[in-house]
Amino acid sequence: MLSFFWLRCLLKMVKENIVVPEEILNFCCNGLQGSTSPPRAQEPAEEVPGAMESPSPTRNPTEVQMSQLVLPCHTNHCGELSTGQLLKWIDTAACLSAERHAGCPCVTASMDDIYFERTISQQYINPSGQRDGKSGVCVGQVVNIKAKVNRAFNSSMEVGIQVSYEDLCSGKHSSICKAYATFVAQGPSGCKVKLKPLTPQTEEEKIEHSIAAERRRMRLVHKDTLKDLLTSSSQETAERETRDGSVAVPAENTRVESVELVLPPHANHQGNTFGGQIMAWMENVATIAASRLCHAHPTLQAIEMFHFRGPSQVGDRLVLKAIVNNSFKNSMEVGVCAEAHGQEMSVSRRHINSAFMTFVVLDEKGRPRTLPMVTPEPGDGERRYREASARKKIRLDRKYVVSCKQTEVPLSVPWDQSNKVYLSYNNVSALKTLIAKANWALAREKEKVQIYTLEEDKFLSFRIEMLVCITASQAFALLSDLRRRHEWDKHYASAELIQQVDDDDMIYHVVSQTLSHENKPQDFVILASRRKPCSKGDPYVVAFRSVTLPTHPASDSFTRGETLCSGFCIWPESEEMSKVAYYNQATPGYLNYVTTNVVGLSSNFCATFEACEKFLLKNKEDLIVRL
Repeated sequence: MLSFFWLRCLLKMVKENIVVPEEILNFCCNGLQGSTSPPRAQEPAEEVPGAMESPSPTRNPTEVQMSQLVLPCHTNHCGELSTGQLLKWIDTAACLSAERHAGCPCVTASMDDIYFERTISQQYINPSGQRDGKSGVCVGQVVNIKAKVNRAFNSSMEVGIQVSYEDLCSGKHSSICKAYATFVAQGPSGCKVKLKPLTPQTEEEKIEHSIAAERRRMRLVHKDTLKDLLTSSSQETAERETRDGSVAVPAENTRVESVELVLPPHANHQGNTFGGQIMAWMENVATIAASRLCHAHPTLQAIEMFHFRGPSQVGDRLVLKAIVNNSFKNSMEVGVCAEAHGQEMSVSRRHINSAFMTFVVLDEKGRPRTLPMVTPEPGDGERRYREASARKKIRLDRKYVVSCKQTEVPLSVPWDQSNKVYLSYNNVSALKTLIAKANWALAREKEKVQIYTLEEDKFLSFRIEMLVCITASQAFALLSDLRRRHEWDKHYASAELIQQVDDDDMIYHVVSQTLSHENKPQDFVILASRRKPCSKGDPYVVAFRSVTLPTHPASDSFTRGETLCSGFCIWPESEEMSKVAYYNQATPGYLNYVTTNVVGLSSNFCATFEACEKFLLKNKEDLIVRL
């Protein structure tokens, strides 16, 4: 509109024989081509901490950003954002992101465990012990959700979701939770669609893309982990917890059953019941069951994997069931499931979803209250009771191992049946994160061997790589067996396999030739995790990290050493050529040695890797014969 204003002024000036300045003439001409305001100096945009980024040319094309103003209709009885409503928004944003990549309708297959970093109903307690206003997500605040596809597999894809809230009055931003959802692309007839691969661009995207394969593996083996833990725990005599002054509540008293009729507003754009709506209904009945145990308003702390087993449609009746499976000192687990059936009651119900939710009850000062004990029902109730205890142990181990930042993870983590999957995940994902780093600097090159370094925070990492005339699968088989490492690495005296965890994970006791400051040889207990490529273009990976085993404590004969993150990455360059790279993240105690022995260390690395090449070439033919 302004350009036409300036045009009228120009015509008037010409009509009255007024000389038109060249700047105004140029502006009017430019304005007719789309400019809407006079030219002015461009000011850099002010960056708001925590706000969503503005679109950029390098932005992930699958990224979806959603901002929702919390209204009274979105809140619970306390005026705070309902968790069910939040789950709807999360599922919507994730679905839109998945469909951007797939180019066709997508359905929710599962939603991974959600740990609320900030309890939605949590309130701030000032130093005097008084509540200082609500710091949960309340009416008038904004929920920001960012979702993007991390990796596409054959017909499914992982979508990462970040949720935060924003106080418009104070400008404060806080994280609520992170989640990972799995979506499946569907064709016109409901058949699965083969997805195109996703190419990550930024360092963060490359890390998420690489680790997505590990998270997928962890989802697939979760049931086996629970089964193994129950089998091992059933052999032990477990005594139930007792609490002073607590009267056990029969689990039957907490049972809830509710039915919902699926109407058009509850459906998604494909006519199926919206996954977020099902999750919201499930959260509702779980909250009621928890309230019946504690006779208070509970707070949802965590959700353990929504797993969609099948769809439901408009007109279906959804029967939602919930019961408290077990009560611990300060938390309780509620099991909830959703079944669907049509108008005909004779048709059997279809189990379409199930989940486990952990609740706490906060007192006036925001501290968790002690909860009553639960007496399980005979039969299935006893099974659910035991499984809840096992899930709690798995949940704590997983949250500790998986959620810790790399700098916060202790060098050696105790290995047991409950955390074996998550230690393996952490082992491989730590190495894949190191591989995906972008700031590697070439430190030395000698013939075929290149040495790179990466300095960050308290760590100094090394990468040594070379091309070897061997197939990637052969190099993978030879390098993943630590019992043969002494054949090419002079620092290794021996390596004994002390536990075969599964086909991909082994635990070794390694004795080193290197003497410690105590003038004793060092020994290590090492978890070796092997991974074959998940899809074309992925490397073979062998990751190493220290663990502790009760059967192999530290001995006076050795100085117990530890390794945080190291391993091999092998890329096939051609049918007969591979790029072999070794990574090692040096711990703070190793830095002094490194800084005073840089030249000698580089020569040592080169000599060791040259010996590694000779070992691979010498043994590849023998390996072919054995295979």
